[in-house]
Amino acid sequence: MKGQFMPGSCFRYLFPVFGVISLMLSLTTANADGDHEAIGEDVWKLPLFDAHVHYKEPAWDRYPVKSIVELMDQNGVAMALVSSTPDEGTVMLWEYAPNRIVPELRPYHGAAGSSNWTKMDGMDSYLEERLESYPHEGIGEFHIRQLDTSDEALFRKIIAMAKERDIYLHVHSGTEPIRWLYGLDPEVKIIWAHAGLGSPAPEVYALMDEFPELLADTSLREYNILGRGETLDPQWLEIIFDFQDRLMIGSDTWVNSQWDSYSEIMTTNRLWLSKLPREVAEKIAYKNAERYFGREITMDQIGTK
Repeated sequence: MKGQFMPGSCFRYLFPVFGVISLMLSLTTANADGDHEAIGEDVWKLPLFDAHVHYKEPAWDRYPVKSIVELMDQNGVAMALVSSTPDEGTVMLWEYAPNRIVPELRPYHGAAGSSNWTKMDGMDSYLEERLESYPHEGIGEFHIRQLDTSDEALFRKIIAMAKERDIYLHVHSGTEPIRWLYGLDPEVKIIWAHAGLGSPAPEVYALMDEFPELLADTSLREYNILGRGETLDPQWLEIIFDFQDRLMIGSDTWVNSQWDSYSEIMTTNRLWLSKLPREVAEKIAYKNAERYFGREITMDQIGTK
């Protein structure tokens, strides 16, 4: 059936550009690390864990919850880590498909947005109330655009909430805010959104090396990683191999155009994963998420809720 991952021995997403993608996979998939053959077209057999999904209010009418799960099914996305503005979007998705959605609590709601959320009165109480009401497994994704020492008290409370529940902070920032958070509490659990987004690869490597517990999602980094297409960018390849146990893919559906392009985004992720050895590709596609979130992730989840 068109648009579905098919059960059986061959999983292949059937969409119009597959032939082009298949050709691209065949160009340079051998010897990804000099010793192990790349997974190549077998990448289509892997379930995916999308570690960076938002189901924001502007998407609710255009993309009802059923259609979101159908998009996941069509792209072999077995599970997704979801945070939303407001949090009701995450809750709606989780209530519709609790076996497919790992919910996170995003602070943004009402007048609280990415640039001012730490300054909103009652933010700590809001987060505490939502964490008590729903089974969120992370706090974030949230932005730290610049360090402000007046925010320290709030972040200490947020870290305490996360540690009490043994959940992650999902942080969109450059390198220095990550160092600052670890300075507040070296035991805080962090997922670094977009692996820093604007941070160049050497800075990403240095931070991942400095903090051995730091995780990262690679959403919006697909084309940085792909480089010129025939081989992966060498600096990103070094990050991938040296920190293969701490990376996850993601889509970042922050606007509806990302949902419009969801299939292309996930195909691009499979493209760069296809150039890695099977063991590495499997970790980043879903096995790391299994360990981080205590889930079993399989293709059997496709078509279920």
